[in-house]
Amino acid sequence: MSNVDSPERPPLALIAGPTASGKSDLAVRLAKALEAQGRRGVVINADSAQVYADLEILSARPSVYEMQGVEHRLFGEWDGAQACSAADWAERARAEIALAHEHGSVPILVGGTGLYVRTLLDGIAPIPAIDPQVREAVRDMPLGEAALALQAEDPQRAARLGPTDSARIRRALEVVRSSGQSLSHWQQQVSGGIGDSVTLHAAILLPDRAWLYGRCDRRFATMLQRGAIDEVVALLARQLSPDLPVMRAIGVPEIVDFLRGTTTLEDVLARGSQSTRNYVKRQITWLRHQPPTDWPRFELEHFNEGDIFASLLRD
Repeated sequence: MSNVDSPERPPLALIAGPTASGKSDLAVRLAKALEAQGRRGVVINADSAQVYADLEILSARPSVYEMQGVEHRLFGEWDGAQACSAADWAERARAEIALAHEHGSVPILVGGTGLYVRTLLDGIAPIPAIDPQVREAVRDMPLGEAALALQAEDPQRAARLGPTDSARIRRALEVVRSSGQSLSHWQQQVSGGIGDSVTLHAAILLPDRAWLYGRCDRRFATMLQRGAIDEVVALLARQLSPDLPVMRAIGVPEIVDFLRGTTTLEDVLARGSQSTRNYVKRQITWLRHQPPTDWPRFELEHFNEGDIFASLLRD
């Protein structure tokens, strides 16, 4: 993920942070600061839940009021019946970034989905579509059997995975059985990244964890008050596959249990808040260790766009 500074390359701002860190508000303030200079900022979503039209409340998608007249893209753009993969999102994000640059605007990526950001900047391996019969057969296998099969068919990948890493074991086995090549083979052919064609102004928000957890708890309680249950009722009415991302989003399974009478509203609040905190913990781990070390980290509770994006606002 390149952070090469070049005046010949168009700018791209990136605000990456965990849930409830205030990143969306910071993106709007940055766009307003650019506007004060006679430049236009376009906020582009990089959050895997906020892409879905069906999850306005449970994804905490910015409201019209919160957008403050700033142009926002890729928010609520996917129907819940269609899974939005990292490759799907990156393709649309590249187009939105190119359009912003064509009009002399500054695209401002904002979100906490690391895989989305990495795919956009670094590219993606051109893995062929998995044969549905292969996928079904692999997913029907007991984990131990799948792990042994992977050791025989892709020992390199098997050696890098823990024995209980079900998702990655099955994914690697699907790839080698469907394509005839190992996952490592495809990952060596990554292409499509834009990291070397833009001047990246990155900021990683990592405020105090206890402060974040408190905001997460209040956030989920507010969702319930604002109609999250009705949102899940509407989802259930569509009879979508429970395997779709929109049906596995934080809060949806918890509310489904409540609607089916197997739990209480108090339990929904407790479980939803805990799931949000667990997700934030995973986001923080990724943000601390995976992005390039020269991407600035900001361990504050309140952020000043002028301090964080001084170089961008000087350009």
